[in-house]
Amino acid sequence: MRAFVLHLTRARARKENAHELLMTCGLPGEIWEAVDGKALSNSDIAAPLKGPGFEPDYPFDLSAGEVGCFLSHRQIWAEIVRRDLAYALVLEDDVKIDPMVFGVAQVLAERNIDRVGYIQFQNKSPGRPRVIDLEGAAMLTQPEVTPLRCSAQLISGWAAKQLLDMTASFDRPVDTFIQSHWHTGLRPGVIFPSGIETISDQLDGSTIQTETGRLAVDIVKREWSRFSYRRKVAKFSAQSGAPTVDVS
Repeated sequence: MRAFVLHLTRARARKENAHELLMTCGLPGEIWEAVDGKALSNSDIAAPLKGPGFEPDYPFDLSAGEVGCFLSHRQIWAEIVRRDLAYALVLEDDVKIDPMVFGVAQVLAERNIDRVGYIQFQNKSPGRPRVIDLEGAAMLTQPEVTPLRCSAQLISGWAAKQLLDMTASFDRPVDTFIQSHWHTGLRPGVIFPSGIETISDQLDGSTIQTETGRLAVDIVKREWSRFSYRRKVAKFSAQSGAPTVDVS
């Protein structure tokens, strides 16, 4: 078992927080240098986008930052496989841990990681999906629609290999890919409360750059595309053949 804290070197305001995460996460670990989308060439960015996609089509082009973020997580999956780890805790450098709450959530996650494969530590309630297991106030569920979040997760060795094998090419952001369990066959678990809080606004904001100066009509079109995509995600999620685990 191992912890990896993804940290973008140029995000200096996050360096201290990254090291604090290693001190409080409860596992031996290391800082993992994230792929900097700004440092990627056009050919580097285009290379992983050449393969076939899957339904529903993702309606947006990936930014350099989103490509870098996906490649960063994929490097960790490869490292989990290379080291033959039973599981690994993967944290992005813009989160904060409440040790007391996270400790309980971690016990719950480690007890179930072999059978679930991929477990998110969420900072928002997933609603009222079926509860798989409990530890204190922490609940492990498998929501029909997986929340979008890759800030904190526990990943088993077998799940890392499955994700790695499927992502030589990709056409959507990493959290959106993880959400697509009808395609991956891997239905993530969700733990809430988890003791994980996103604090990027207290550090230096998001390191994934977005376009600015869009015309109002472009903003409306983008929001409509986002709404339409979410409806399709709900439909595909409801029809997904990805297995659910039995209640403990």
